[in-house]
Amino acid sequence: MSFLSGLFSKEKKETLDQGLQKSKESFFGKLTKAIAGKSTVDDEVLDNLEEILISSDVGIDTTLKIIERIQQRVARDKYLGTGELDRILKEEVASLLSENNSKDEHDFSIPVNVKPYVLMVVGVNGVGKTTTIGKLAAQFKKTGKSVVLGAADTFRAAAVDQIKLWGERVGVPVIAKGMNTDPSAVAFDAIKYGVENGADVIIIDTAGRLHTKINLMAELSKIKRVMEKVVPGAPHDVMLVLDGSTGQNAVMQAREFTKATEVTCLTITKLDGTARGGVVIGISDEFKIPVRYIGVGEKVDDLQVFNKVEFVDSLFQNR
Repeated sequence: MSFLSGLFSKEKKETLDQGLQKSKESFFGKLTKAIAGKSTVDDEVLDNLEEILISSDVGIDTTLKIIERIQQRVARDKYLGTGELDRILKEEVASLLSENNSKDEHDFSIPVNVKPYVLMVVGVNGVGKTTTIGKLAAQFKKTGKSVVLGAADTFRAAAVDQIKLWGERVGVPVIAKGMNTDPSAVAFDAIKYGVENGADVIIIDTAGRLHTKINLMAELSKIKRVMEKVVPGAPHDVMLVLDGSTGQNAVMQAREFTKATEVTCLTITKLDGTARGGVVIGISDEFKIPVRYIGVGEKVDDLQVFNKVEFVDSLFQNR
């Protein structure tokens, strides 16, 4: 029996189920072999489960926490059948995510009494950063919000062109100055334009290079200072976009970016093309930064608001 929150639409849940299908099939394929011939959850089953969770990119430290919680359940309940393992897993992982600031959200909302809401987006090239910004703009616009995009990833001409294309596609203004211009100047102009035109949401793209972390830190700090001159308190969120299909590489990127700048929320993309969906659990647990959105497909609507209950249900629903 699925333990759903009831506020997630059936269509979104089906998309989520489908997007996590590879991860689920890989996980339960391994789990079925691990518990073959076993009726109770014993040390051997737990050892196998530990190995499966680690190979699913949940991460070593997070896996050990989950195993410890299940061991406590086994000790408390005395007898735990292997048929109950997926239910216990769901409960313990959802509980772990609850402790890591991951609130259950159901729509593309922005903080109340904040106008404009300024979102700065960071992440290395190739993780789906600009695509995420375009999809976010579309989702915010769908809820009746006016959106402005700032093309401050001036390091690559392709990034500027891509965000312009998204602006045309979605029907939102894009403030750009082209390649090799000062990114903080672009951010300043975008926010100034947004304020003057009464925008609800301003999303600023930034360059995604990590090989010069000191330069990146200085650049992001400068962009933030410029933003705050126009809108006190901006940016209201710094979102790090990670490619879920890269597994532990995404974890390493998260470590580097959280050293370079204050990250307040995460988006994890490309979960539909990989069996590494468990990385969402590990990243949430290690960094204690809320996962705000996840990407489970190519379509605009396949960028979903992260809901831990629905996510865990889809990932560990053995049916």
